[in-house]
Amino acid sequence: MKPGVIAIVGPTATGKSSLALELAPLYRGEIVSIDSMQVYRGMDIGTAKPKLEDLSRVPHHLVDIIWPDENFSVAEFQKLARKSIDEILKREKMPFLVGGSGLYLRTAVDDFNFPKGVEDPHFRELTTDIQGDYTRYNPYEKLKEIDPVSAEKIDPRNLRRVLRALEVYELTGIPFSRFQKEFQEIPPVYDLVAVGLYAERSLLYESIDRRVDRMIEEGLVDEVRRLKERFELSMTARQAIGYREVLDYLDNKISLEETIHKIKVRTHRFAKRQMTWFKRDKRIKWIELTEKELKGEIQSLQKRVRAYLDAVLGKEDC
Repeated sequence: MKPGVIAIVGPTATGKSSLALELAPLYRGEIVSIDSMQVYRGMDIGTAKPKLEDLSRVPHHLVDIIWPDENFSVAEFQKLARKSIDEILKREKMPFLVGGSGLYLRTAVDDFNFPKGVEDPHFRELTTDIQGDYTRYNPYEKLKEIDPVSAEKIDPRNLRRVLRALEVYELTGIPFSRFQKEFQEIPPVYDLVAVGLYAERSLLYESIDRRVDRMIEEGLVDEVRRLKERFELSMTARQAIGYREVLDYLDNKISLEETIHKIKVRTHRFAKRQMTWFKRDKRIKWIELTEKELKGEIQSLQKRVRAYLDAVLGKEDC
């Protein structure tokens, strides 16, 4: 019998953190963040990082662990997440994995093995701006090198598909031509009980837009300004949603109104990608949120999720 973990996952702005804060104490739980940007110190508002009082209520792991001038990879996350999970289990507590990255969830709980040298700094440059200059680096030639089967099937002129195939390999170590099959067959390291929160698209987008407006009101622009003055933000950190757009605003490239609009649109697209990743994992029990729950009234949601967890875990485990 593998040791067990609980996960609360789903797209952004669905209230995962708030729910986990209420549920974790009921199961002697500690929270492990599966968010690629909450690892950065000082990047608080734009990442919807838990407040100090929340961090003190329930132990949190993988929050505020590196500086914004450092890059952070999924392979590094895997090592730290496994270490945190194992330490929590040794204390006879329950790990609660909470966040919006389907890939981070899989790499934490399943037996992913990242080949050495997968990460390529030139690749990261390509994915940040697909309209860039490729005279130094040809993405299609790279794809032919690592995955000739996919290269045969993809038109070299279809840059988005080429980069998508490269991204899958860079993130998982699995060639795109074998990804769908092998991704499903990776065996678990821990038994997973996972709850996914989702909402009808128009309601979710409204929730995202409210969150973005709230972030601006809470001082996102000043937060990014302070970071810009203090650090040369790493390639990873500067691509965080909200931060890239505000950096452009601070460089007088776009207006504040355009900045807010771009953050909202980019977050909508991100939420769609999150669901694409999560839908591959058949272990997730999906729970649809009501409009009231999306606005923070989570008492009924708590009851629904707790009933599911109790049924799966058994009351003696709670």
